[in-house]
Amino acid sequence: MAFEAPNFDLTEMDLDGSGIVIRVEGEIHATTAPAFSEQLNDAIARGRNRIVLDLTGVEFIDSTGLSVLLNGLRRVTRVRGAMLIACANPTVLRLFEITKLDSTFEILPSCDEAIARMGQLAAD
Repeated sequence: MAFEAPNFDLTEMDLDGSGIVIRVEGEIHATTAPAFSEQLNDAIARGRNRIVLDLTGVEFIDSTGLSVLLNGLRRVTRVRGAMLIACANPTVLRLFEITKLDSTFEILPSCDEAIARMGQLAAD
């Protein structure tokens, strides 16, 4: 019995010297979280300490995905950076609320708004 590959895609877009947008589409769960974690950790290791995670295309996230987000936030905070999340999916936003992570992460409704906010943080 063959299983269908999960709906999942990752892309990056440079903002400037230390900024990056990582766009995630599809589902973040036990099968896809390792690739997401690797890309996020690689960006931080390359000196990207201002990270916008564009989750506007994410349909589902489980506890494994939340763990990737928390570990990424911890790593970027250690290097005095910032990580913002763009998300508008009510189901995903509800998960952040239920887990109280909406008070841990700064979540904005669009990638453009998150990029603008990151620019404000960089100017401070």
